[in-house]
Amino acid sequence: SHAGMALSVLVILLLSMLYEAVKMGKAVLLRRALLALPRSLSRESLVEPEEGGTGTAQGRWFRYHVGQTLLHVGQVVLGYMVMLAVMSYNAWIFLGAIVGSTLGYFV
Repeated sequence: SHAGMALSVLVILLLSMLYEAVKMGKAVLLRRALLALPRSLSRESLVEPEEGGTGTAQGRWFRYHVGQTLLHVGQVVLGYMVMLAVMSYNAWIFLGAIVGSTLGYFV
């Protein structure tokens, strides 16, 4: 039906936007992880807590890395879901994926 197709296109559009948001979230976490590393990579700077810090640099970096890993899994799952929808060879679904990706990147 027309309503079912419109709903399908909307869902694919939103999944594509979410894919772009997750991709951006990974980039933000990467930046934070790199900023969490100390300037000097000596053993003492990785083990000893910094002044005013809540934990070791290695511990903060590890938490960011776990977050990046979880976002990566989400990105892969979303990417495959969108790909499988596009592989239905429906032009409207394809356009929904393209528009969603464009809007997601723009936002």
